[in-house]
Amino acid sequence: MTSAEATMPFLTVRGLSKSYGGFRALDEIDLDIQRGEFVCFLGPSGCGKTTLLRMIAGLDRQDTGRIALGGVDVSTAPPAERDFGIVFQSYALFPNLTVAANIAYGLVNRRMKRARIEARVAELLALIGLPDQGDKHPVQLSGGQQQRVALARALATSPSLLLLDEPLSALDAKVRTRLRTEIRQLQKRLGITTIMVTHDQEEALAMADRVVVMNRGRIEQVGAPHEIYRNPASAFVADFIGAMTFLDATVEGERALRVGSVALVCEDGRGFIPGSPIRLGFRPEEIRVGNVTPGDVNALEVRVQSLEFLGSFTRARLEPSRDLGGSLVADLSANLSGDLGLSEGQYLYVALPPKALRAFPQASATSPPQASAASAT
Repeated sequence: MTSAEATMPFLTVRGLSKSYGGFRALDEIDLDIQRGEFVCFLGPSGCGKTTLLRMIAGLDRQDTGRIALGGVDVSTAPPAERDFGIVFQSYALFPNLTVAANIAYGLVNRRMKRARIEARVAELLALIGLPDQGDKHPVQLSGGQQQRVALARALATSPSLLLLDEPLSALDAKVRTRLRTEIRQLQKRLGITTIMVTHDQEEALAMADRVVVMNRGRIEQVGAPHEIYRNPASAFVADFIGAMTFLDATVEGERALRVGSVALVCEDGRGFIPGSPIRLGFRPEEIRVGNVTPGDVNALEVRVQSLEFLGSFTRARLEPSRDLGGSLVADLSANLSGDLGLSEGQYLYVALPPKALRAFPQASATSPPQASAASAT
């Protein structure tokens, strides 16, 4: 590989659009993916993420736009000419074939010699941790084991691109967590460019080098997981990734906001002019609880409405003494919650750190006018 090839995107998508009747499934999608990256397409049902994956695979044809793989235009190429392996949510294993025969399926179609096929199958069975399961049939395996076999089958022909269409959604929570770690480790070991479709934000944040957040056929934001979470580009991204409380606010100055009857300092001005109505967002874990005095910046007196024990943390719903247009939600670590000894009905001071407050245009808000704390699955 030349230095130029190493730096150019492995996958390039330009102006990709697709409509089904009057429904716009994809709307002018532009995207670059580097060689060896693990990228997740994330978004709610109907956002276009699976449609985009199928366009890249050639399983569906775009109305307009261009797709290039490794510098080669494959916009009109059939799936067989796009050099990818794919794993579906449903596994799609052949029930009448053994595990070994399922993995070997693509190799047999390529008329490889039997000895090479057997060696490759043995290599892949070892790679997925099922070296002694080759003679079994899919029905004899657990869901997690079947998905590993589907992954091995997708990798058998050594494709340059691996496509995963919600591969873990049919598994129970513990198996899903374990398998996502195994898939990520395997991808790193092989260095294969991988695209995974998921609606599970935790899955995307844990596995991806970069996350592509989609909504209504468009890309809302592309970035590393920590960038998406810490610096959401829109109210939709902020609301969809993790939990976020939203309050209606008005800009009063460069760093000054007013929420109800309360003046707040916010470092995320985003160039809003004074008088602009905005949506103010902040995450539950960013509210400072404990060792807060009335004179601290953005200090608020609140009453503890309710406490919800959630294992590693406690979620507190807080009612401000002054009008904010809604209640607040704070997530406290188990240690902090124990140290503070909070109880329902208790009054205390909390603070909203200026750096933690994010301002969004009023029109971009996806939540209802009242304050909300939402966590998407």
